Amino acid sequence: MIQPQHSSWEESVPTLDQAGDEMDRPCEPPLADPTPGLASPPSTSVDGQSGGDWPTAASPLLGRGLTPPAQALAAGSTGLFDPLQALSPLDGRYADRTAPLRACFSEAALIAARAEVELRFLLALDPLRIFPALTPDELARIAHLRETFGEAECRRVKELETTLRHDVKALERTLRERLGLRHPNMIHFGLTSEDVNNLAYGLLLGRFRDGHQVPLLRRLLARLADLAETGLEIPFPTRTHGQPASPSTAGKELAVFLQRLRRLLDRLSGISFRGKCSGATGTYAAWMAAAPHVDWIAFSCDFVQSLGLEWNPLTTQIEDHDGWADYLNVTRQINNVIVDLDQDAWLWLMQGWFVQAADAAEIGSSTMPHKVNPIRFENSEGNLLLANALLGFLADKLCRSRLQRDLSDSTVSRNLGVALGHTWLGWDETLAGLATLRLDPARCRDAVRACPAVLAEPLQTMLRPVVDGDPYERLRTLTRGRAFGPDDLAAFIDDLEVDPDLGRRLRNLRPETYVGEATRLAVSEIEEVRTALGEVTP
Repeated sequence: MIQPQHSSWEESVPTLDQAGDEMDRPCEPPLADPTPGLASPPSTSVDGQSGGDWPTAASPLLGRGLTPPAQALAAGSTGLFDPLQALSPLDGRYADRTAPLRACFSEAALIAARAEVELRFLLALDPLRIFPALTPDELARIAHLRETFGEAECRRVKELETTLRHDVKALERTLRERLGLRHPNMIHFGLTSEDVNNLAYGLLLGRFRDGHQVPLLRRLLARLADLAETGLEIPFPTRTHGQPASPSTAGKELAVFLQRLRRLLDRLSGISFRGKCSGATGTYAAWMAAAPHVDWIAFSCDFVQSLGLEWNPLTTQIEDHDGWADYLNVTRQINNVIVDLDQDAWLWLMQGWFVQAADAAEIGSSTMPHKVNPIRFENSEGNLLLANALLGFLADKLCRSRLQRDLSDSTVSRNLGVALGHTWLGWDETLAGLATLRLDPARCRDAVRACPAVLAEPLQTMLRPVVDGDPYERLRTLTRGRAFGPDDLAAFIDDLEVDPDLGRRLRNLRPETYVGEATRLAVSEIEEVRTALGEVTP
């Protein structure tokens, strides 16, 4: 891998703390007061990064600007316009619940993240003295715009885009207007649009992952751990191929999901989002032509890493998005595990082994008053299956580009928020469903005791070392496809010629205590999860 000789521009650029900026922290949820909006005419772009209606509103939506970017786009708003008119349920039916995600995936969030990249690039460029040094007044204007970039700037970008048909160039023009630099050619110097875009998306994906996705998954794990703890020693009926199988405990069955999600949480948290900043075909050529004395590879590395991203030194015009694919595929696998949990919870409720706490205000059926439906788990399943179809497509598509680039990735990238929005909604629905679950210990014990035939497994296993013939075949004949009750079990044991101590052990077998190491396994995993969540001292 290329090992750049690092430049020292970072030492002379004001730190985020010095500038009073908090751009690298996760995006925050919006404010509480709703701000309704209206839709206005769409715009299109030749180079790709545009499209879609731009929301208008009577009052400011981006008042806190780039701290973090566009976090107040829809500060508490229940929709970019009347939710009844929304094409997508994320911005319609579920608008109030997905409102926090607009700070990561809305059009304004993307514009503001691009502005963040451009402004920070401007500060990184200044110490190289390719242009005369920025004056204190210019540095102050840059700092002010970083702090206040908001709705007015976003609207100006969209206004220019209707003529320019290029959204990144429209942003450059807007920054020129707002900053009034003596040497405005510093803005977007040597950059291609994709340099700005891939870094902006990297920032937004990281903020969503760290500010929304990981915290929600941690809450889901915490709730699962609580449920598993309540069921540590409760015998639990099991099914393989839908038929009664060797019993377990409720705690152990929930701990299976705990372990799967804990491992995936580690993978999700550890993924690095990569970024490139190397020009039109990834060769740093324009910079080299303009200022051959600068180590542009080192500059690029320092700049990308200063954004909290992993530097990708060798690309075409576009960053390869292999890191995006890793992230999307891990998210997709988490969705698969949660769908598995949703479906099992649905079946547990159907059997009555778990029950749901009923909300007195809710209605389960328009005609059957008694219904308490598992709608949270059903909604989660539907959202996650839809999300996975999109995530699989995105992971496949975004890793491919014809030669140095084609534009098909641009409109596709704009749907990252759609796939991740349905993902987030699905996880939230599962968490809400788990909050209503209550184990019914008596029902579980009765279900386990109702099938003594499950003791055929320990019986044949214990007898193998001490009897002639094949005890498995004898028990298969007695139990398979026919009724087998406690009396049949006792008669089978009485007919055996075995050591008295073994006979007593055989007679003491009970379905509800035939759970092996289930409790110990569950305790171990609950402790692992509590430690991972910081709830206990390692």
